[in-house]
Amino acid sequence: MRTTRRPIHAVSTWVRRQPPKVKAFLAVITGMAALVLLRVIVHDHDNLFVAAEAVHSIGISVLIYKLMKEKTCAGLSLKSQELTAMFLAVRLYCSFVMEYDIHTLLDLATLATTLWVIYMIRFKLKSSYMEDKDNFLIYYVVIPCAALALLIHPSTSHLFVNRVFWAFCVYLEAVSVLPQLRVMQNTKIVEPFTAHYVFALGVARFLSCAHWVLQVLDSRGHLLVALGHGLWPSMVLISEIVQTFILADFCYYYVKSVFGGQLVMRLPSGVV
Repeated sequence: MRTTRRPIHAVSTWVRRQPPKVKAFLAVITGMAALVLLRVIVHDHDNLFVAAEAVHSIGISVLIYKLMKEKTCAGLSLKSQELTAMFLAVRLYCSFVMEYDIHTLLDLATLATTLWVIYMIRFKLKSSYMEDKDNFLIYYVVIPCAALALLIHPSTSHLFVNRVFWAFCVYLEAVSVLPQLRVMQNTKIVEPFTAHYVFALGVARFLSCAHWVLQVLDSRGHLLVALGHGLWPSMVLISEIVQTFILADFCYYYVKSVFGGQLVMRLPSGVV
């Protein structure tokens, strides 16, 4: 095992010593390589979106296991869960009135479990909730997302309010994890179950982003035209990419900790 860790440690040490521009370049190269690999392995790229939902559900299941087994919600952000429930509820409404499909059922199940997590944090495990660490102000993201949705939204034939709601849930999903990252930034130590949950979110966001990017490539840009005109098609892709890169740094340290045999993650300053 020691011989396996040495090259990994050497690579991680080399990456950590590189300037920000080199790290960004390496991240882009790694992302492109992963996209190429997925394009070769996964023939039906719609399966990537289903896989993203499935991984998100696995993350929620890990969270539920933590709450039921350890009887504590320490390290979890209630605000992040509330933002998640908010965009899921809006997206569920949009699914019912605009495009009812299998994703509607997946969103319904995820919303139900997220509401249960919120209930546990607010009432059953309130004594262990780290309210002083969960100090991200929700309206810093909700108000800008709502304003952006009013300005940039789909140009389909649906009702104006439904198109705005659709855009709002896309933008809010991209930044819903920020309060959880703030909690981890404040504590600097992330226990295993919370780390597994956030890593699952990162994988789910990457798969969702890969789904959209590969769909655009396969359709040779026609998908962007189908989404509408103006800035909306570009904003959909940007939102997917943003939510992936928000968690990229954490996922790097998560993988490093797992290969290093560390059960508890210790984050350097400025990671999240």
